[in-house]
Amino acid sequence: MGNNFRMIAKTLFGFEEILAKELRNLGAGNVEVGVRSVAFDGDTGFMYKANLCLRTAIKIIKPISSFHVSGEDDLYKKVFRMDWAEYLSVDDTFAIDATVFSDNFTHSLYVSQKTKDAIADKFRETDGKRPNVDVKNPDLRINIHIHQDQCNVSLDSSGASLHHRGYRTATNIAPINEVLAAGLLLLSGWDGQCDFMDPMCGSGTMLTEAAMIACNIPANINRNGFAFEKWPDFDSQLYEKIIEASLKKTREFHHKIIGMDKAPSAVRKAIDNIENANLSDYIEVKRDNFFKTEKETEGPLHMCFNPPYGERLDIDMQNFYASIGDTLKQGYPGTNSWMITSNLDALKFVGLRPSRKIKVFNSHLESRLVHYEMYEGSKKAKYQRTTEN
Repeated sequence: MGNNFRMIAKTLFGFEEILAKELRNLGAGNVEVGVRSVAFDGDTGFMYKANLCLRTAIKIIKPISSFHVSGEDDLYKKVFRMDWAEYLSVDDTFAIDATVFSDNFTHSLYVSQKTKDAIADKFRETDGKRPNVDVKNPDLRINIHIHQDQCNVSLDSSGASLHHRGYRTATNIAPINEVLAAGLLLLSGWDGQCDFMDPMCGSGTMLTEAAMIACNIPANINRNGFAFEKWPDFDSQLYEKIIEASLKKTREFHHKIIGMDKAPSAVRKAIDNIENANLSDYIEVKRDNFFKTEKETEGPLHMCFNPPYGERLDIDMQNFYASIGDTLKQGYPGTNSWMITSNLDALKFVGLRPSRKIKVFNSHLESRLVHYEMYEGSKKAKYQRTTEN
């Protein structure tokens, strides 16, 4: 298609392949995996759809110019030469985000300043006045990425990071980021085909993302808006069609999603957030101590959770992780259990051998997503049944 252009979806470390799969499933062309990013081709409607539907993207940016830069003056000249009137009017506001990996440029703030000056001076020359900068809520957010002597100028079509889904108003001490929760669920193979449980649900992010995946609800349907809605070429009718078509692809979910937490405040917050996401029909949240529970449902159970760690709560790490292992072993047969932890030493206290360990990051903390497969009966019994059949 002639009106396709190149875009880049940014993501968290370890989620690149899942994001690439999401993009292919949505219909992106020429998908190419990078580091914390995936490049792809699509048209304007696809850019709207990517922002609305992708679960593991943080930003969708649209490159508009690429050039070599030898230093600050060269950067200024080349940004000045660009036709900014195509993207911005003198009455609009703008902001610059700069990322720099270069020997010629040492400070991203200085790069932002130089870019801002070049754009402002260009408008002063053509219009006699300049657009204002608004760091918090600009009409146009411009992304500058410099790697050695290569500069890429892009427009940020998302605005606020796409983990701001719009449903979460109440949070706990250290809530899990929505994009991180969705990515962990997809890495764990969650597809909505059985019951789901988060036994330490906090403010309910994992539960909400699990329900949205199970029902194929667009990830950002509850969001306040996207940056592209302020662009001069925004096509509101096309965007409405994209929303309508995406909502037609939702599906029914015939299993249970259960959340529990010891803290009454967490349970209240989870219920509020789930109501904000219009998912109360699918999710049940109760106050309970996981270590005193056992599996209540028949058939397979998929579990994914983010246990508290030392940085956030004062707990006896050894006993706590040993209790996770004991509870899974004794109370949860037939369960695929996945948990993320940044306390890599504590994993040895679980007393179970993980069948998978995947390196991810929870904010700045290097973490592991670990998988414990709890068989119905023992492994040995399972093996005997398999050989007898």
